[in-house]
Amino acid sequence: MSRKGQTAMFPTDSAVSLRGVTKTFEQWQRDNTGKGLLKNLLKPEKRVVTALDDVSFEIGRGEFAAYAGPNGAGKSTTMKLLAGMLLPSSGEISALGLSPQKRRRALMRRLGVLFGNRTELWWDHPVIQSFAWKKAVWDIPDGQYRENLAMVTELLDLGDLLKTFARELSLGQRMRADLAMLLLHSPELILLDEPTLGLDVVAKRQMIRFLRQLNEREGTTIVVTSHDMDDLEEMARRILLISHGKIAFDGDFAALREELGCTKTAIVHFQDGTRREIAYQETKRVLREIAELDGVADVRFTQTSLEEGLANLFARWKERGR
Repeated sequence: MSRKGQTAMFPTDSAVSLRGVTKTFEQWQRDNTGKGLLKNLLKPEKRVVTALDDVSFEIGRGEFAAYAGPNGAGKSTTMKLLAGMLLPSSGEISALGLSPQKRRRALMRRLGVLFGNRTELWWDHPVIQSFAWKKAVWDIPDGQYRENLAMVTELLDLGDLLKTFARELSLGQRMRADLAMLLLHSPELILLDEPTLGLDVVAKRQMIRFLRQLNEREGTTIVVTSHDMDDLEEMARRILLISHGKIAFDGDFAALREELGCTKTAIVHFQDGTRREIAYQETKRVLREIAELDGVADVRFTQTSLEEGLANLFARWKERGR
């Protein structure tokens, strides 16, 4: 799946670019009461919903970026816009230097998309048959297909699943098979919408480990959404928070913790039975400080949950309508 040497073809280091993107939807309003039914016939009502409101950001090639926010914030809408499944109401979108709305077919040959609640596997066929179907339809060269199939089979532990019918797979097994399928054509950019949704601890760890390896070894650009902040922090280096269709934060997780006021505390127990609490941000610095103390019997490290901090932040945003 290596793409070394290919990046020279592209004049920009940007894998994803949104500039002033707005996306609105119209929703018909329904009232099933007697008067409401008559009103629907004579004067139907529509409500305009703004999913994205003048959103701008860029993600560089080789980045692993998290895209998070409360339900209805605009995460899935952004993913669908990048994949060309939706068209923006205004603004410019670029993925790998291509316009998803104008050059969707060319983009799809270099893009991989996975939605946690969707599957491309043929329900009543073995997994390997779905893979073979993609090879034929996408015209994947034999050598590339064999190389990628061997890689995903090994790293995603699919050996025992290839001849299993898709309908017989557990959720975790299906997610691994779907991820393997989207990688068969060596995508340069991968969009993952809730890839760990509903997975057990073992399947989740396997998925996260594979995605990190893919990003680090192959330089594949990955953009992932999830409601599980622990998963996102383990996977990505950068996080963009979206709320009410606007980017509310863009930075690394350390900066986010500082923004949220998430504190790290080292609880030092001494041999004489006393204890001391040391608030810190940098681990190396606090370890040096503890090393200089006398009579240390035990040390315990705690930190405010990122999930808790974000839940409080989202609640404040909701109150302010941000």
